[in-house]
Amino acid sequence: MRECGGEVDLSALAQSIRAADRVVLPGVGAFSDAMDGMNKTGLASALVEFARTGRPLLGICLGMQMLMTASEEFGTRPGLGLISGPVVQIPRRVGLKVPHTGWSEIYPSTPGAWNSTILAEAAPGTPVYFVHSYSAIPDNESDRLADVNYGGFRVSAAVRRDNVTGCQFHPEKSGTVGLAILRSFLNS
Repeated sequence: MRECGGEVDLSALAQSIRAADRVVLPGVGAFSDAMDGMNKTGLASALVEFARTGRPLLGICLGMQMLMTASEEFGTRPGLGLISGPVVQIPRRVGLKVPHTGWSEIYPSTPGAWNSTILAEAAPGTPVYFVHSYSAIPDNESDRLADVNYGGFRVSAAVRRDNVTGCQFHPEKSGTVGLAILRSFLNS
């Protein structure tokens, strides 16, 4: 974020989350471990409270998955519930590597879906960098922002509901387009 002109306060304190202008929820690892840690420290409730203020919240990778209602990773576990829908494992098919790792092209889920969002400056078909084994499936089609076709499986590359946005891909690892996405988030 500093590269994009943002001031960064790396914090695991609920009061810091509540006081922030905008929040990035990163994520690496297992859904259940991450949610357990956030519930124990009060971060989960602080994030839900923050989202209700209307200020911008961006989840990245596992951070995007935690925005959803629940995940089936290691048994069904509740998420933050900011965007309705489950997180499911990418199907294991012959010739399809899971985890989905590497560069893949993203496309708007519906025509015009990227207008006035953090993806507004990206062109359909822009490649971005992914590392994941699970896919969010929003209950409301209108919450899907971008998709990637991964071996015939429709994967949510980005989701959005009001001020809450999630990117399954890593904008920070996606070159100049990723930096443009992060700048758009900072200016939202």
